[in-house]
Amino acid sequence: MLKVLGSQRKLCAGVTRRDSLQIGGLGCLGLSLADYLSWQERAAAQPANFQRSFGQAKACILLLPYGSPPQHETFDPKPEAPEEVRGEFHPTATSLTGVQICDGLPKIAGIMDRLTVIRSMTHPYPLHCTAYVTSGIPDYTPALETRPRDRRHWPYVGSVVDYVLERRAGGVSRFPRNIALPWKMNSRGGEAASVQAGPYAAFLGPAYDPVLTDFTDAATREVIKQRPYGTEHRVLDPYVGIRPESRFGITGVRLDKTTTLDRFNRRRNLVDQFSAMRRELESKAAVQSFDRHRQMAYSLLASSQIQAALDVQAEPAQLRDAYGMNLFGQSCLLARRMIEAGSKFMTVFWDEYAYLNCDWDTHWNQNHRLKGWLLPGFDMAFAALIRDLETRGMLDETLVIWMSEHGRTPRFNKEAGRDHWSRVYSIALAGGGVVPGQVIGQSDKMGGDVLEHPVSPKDILATIFHLLGIDPLSTVPNQVGQPMPIAGTGVIRPEIFGGA
Repeated sequence: MLKVLGSQRKLCAGVTRRDSLQIGGLGCLGLSLADYLSWQERAAAQPANFQRSFGQAKACILLLPYGSPPQHETFDPKPEAPEEVRGEFHPTATSLTGVQICDGLPKIAGIMDRLTVIRSMTHPYPLHCTAYVTSGIPDYTPALETRPRDRRHWPYVGSVVDYVLERRAGGVSRFPRNIALPWKMNSRGGEAASVQAGPYAAFLGPAYDPVLTDFTDAATREVIKQRPYGTEHRVLDPYVGIRPESRFGITGVRLDKTTTLDRFNRRRNLVDQFSAMRRELESKAAVQSFDRHRQMAYSLLASSQIQAALDVQAEPAQLRDAYGMNLFGQSCLLARRMIEAGSKFMTVFWDEYAYLNCDWDTHWNQNHRLKGWLLPGFDMAFAALIRDLETRGMLDETLVIWMSEHGRTPRFNKEAGRDHWSRVYSIALAGGGVVPGQVIGQSDKMGGDVLEHPVSPKDILATIFHLLGIDPLSTVPNQVGQPMPIAGTGVIRPEIFGGA
């Protein structure tokens, strides 16, 4: 763990001068003294020996449906609630005795005995706060949503994993540890879209941003995307259907067809010679960031392993069909291939496409979307991913998480949709040390508040780090070298992996 050097002299309330320097550094980016002391108290109360599960996950696949699914129509149906709360869907039995989920997810119902579902996620920000739920940043404002490079942001969980593992290994990996697909989040949402904060390395530097894949092939199925005031848009949407021949690439990385690998390596050697001289003249920090970009670019250009991993066409047609011949399904399959090839942290976005608020951000006409493509696509891909990992003997060492920014309101609005709601929502986890076949927490009868066992997204981050073999009490340096806790105020939740 990184520390700020200084005197150990005690101050008021038993805080050392070194601690006060740390607290001061944290406070300038939003972590208050009360937060810090609460974090220390909760961390000290954790059982000391979690060695059985520490590092059991060798890799993680994080599935992020931007916009946020409704808890009622996924993992927490409320059949006894009034119609304006329960909606049109019904609960269905699952492979986990006594547990029901939405009947729009029949394939996931068949794998519930492999999952841990948390029905009591909660936090204070009903915003599109991907950056809040996937980083240690202690608080959030709407202004931060559309400022991915704002200096107040903290690094994305995948970027922290990459940073820590690089320091353990002593260098840049030949295969990217931290990859996001199918493209930069919010980059295909139409003219009104703005790239949202979240999957960026913040003060670790842009060299630790996820390596992005790209997908540019045309979609094969048209859907009607409805917006308020009766507007309708017919859209060919890749999340509904793509061609089997569709291919993924790596953003910004292409080797000219006339350039042989030998010629490429000669060019690389010449660039390295110039770089050696340049390093004597330029600042160390800037050069380190540039060098990491350059090393990663060389690796991506020269590696046949990466090109082979990107080739989802190499998979049997039956397996590809099981995932779903759509962008989310094939992205989940690609994530599994990337983990096999050596990646450590894969992020799969189910992103907005063509128009804002027309996918998982179900402010209007929710059931049309859920029935048409959202629930079927999620059901196929998630169930196929879990079964595929299990069949290959990879599930025990691969942590899989389905998690969004928040949930949706208990009651439908006048546009037949549900609005943002963060007071309670559900997520699902599997593999990588997670105890299979359990439901943690409970919402009230309306699905609007936590009834018991509240869990913070920061606690999920701490638990992810723990399962990946990274001490969640570790810190990383911010822009001025102050140590920032990688999971913010989060603490390990041993009930997820059977540690308590």
